[in-house]
Amino acid sequence: MQGLLTDYGALSEKIKSWGKTLGFQAVAISAPDLSKAETRLLEWLEQDMHGEMDYMASHGMKRSRPAELVPGTLTVISARMDYLPPDAHDSLEILASPTKAFISRYALGRDYHKILRARLQKLSDKIREEIGPFGYRVFSDSAPVMEVELAAQAGLGWRGKHSMLLSREHGSWFFLGEIYTDLPLPLDPPQGAHCGTCSRCIEACPTQAIIAPYRVDARRCISYLTIEHKGSIPLPLRSLMGNRIYGCDDCQLVCPWNRIAQTSTEKDFEVRHSLDSMDLTTLLAWSEEEFRVKTAGSAIHRIGHERWLRNIAVALGNAPTTKIIIEALKKLDNHNSLLVREHVTWALAQHGQSCDDCRT
Repeated sequence: MQGLLTDYGALSEKIKSWGKTLGFQAVAISAPDLSKAETRLLEWLEQDMHGEMDYMASHGMKRSRPAELVPGTLTVISARMDYLPPDAHDSLEILASPTKAFISRYALGRDYHKILRARLQKLSDKIREEIGPFGYRVFSDSAPVMEVELAAQAGLGWRGKHSMLLSREHGSWFFLGEIYTDLPLPLDPPQGAHCGTCSRCIEACPTQAIIAPYRVDARRCISYLTIEHKGSIPLPLRSLMGNRIYGCDDCQLVCPWNRIAQTSTEKDFEVRHSLDSMDLTTLLAWSEEEFRVKTAGSAIHRIGHERWLRNIAVALGNAPTTKIIIEALKKLDNHNSLLVREHVTWALAQHGQSCDDCRT
């Protein structure tokens, strides 16, 4: 009876209104057809540009075929939530201060995965209260979902040349989340791309990971290297990483559309533990327990203390030589992790210190 009694056009408008009440800046609806994107995904995977992210290929075609991931999916509700912390230290100033640690702005507050999923669940609950039981599943970067493609098809923005979603009203400083549903909701129209001839994001990438418009080689991307990559950071890329210890925002910082980006009103995305402007040596001195406590509830927590130290060691290797930096690094030259010791040894070599164990 639901299909006979429900006015899906009216329901769609209510869903968008409820979404804004729940803190999303925009909600829109698309079909689950990602056939064009699937071709590009397969080409990208075949060229091994996903690096160690085996999960990108381990789900077969479920990533590009929503109805295979969630049987019965007819439409996808995409939602957008701003995350730029309002009081964070200026990113460009931190990047220009080589003894400071730069952390991607999205990771300065609480972990967005749980926050978005909880809001999407509340939105699903509102739909159920309105029409009764229906089939659905919520996602926020938590399963094989092509969220940028789905959001672009729904008209929430367009894919920029750096591969992220761009909005004329909100730039790119936002998270995306989805609800796969079995509801035949009316579809929203996509919007055209507005990058034009601009190539600032491509030119700004420190490691030249954006190898062509809309094409990123993850193996060179600093976000991948500092977060997803579990082993030794390739030697040719270390000096290009600067003081970026968790993620990289350079392509977003230079994008003209981010001049009009809005800061977040979400308390959960506010800066925690002064991570927007901490000294690298202070962070290097954190014990494993300090790391666990101070990153609890943060996206940073999932890389673990070992990779955290690895990343900071590289950043200190790129910093100006000072007695404080050398002493901080030497405190870890006998660390129980071979991965940490290797990167500390490399960093010390950058400052003219002994490098007997440095990988060649």
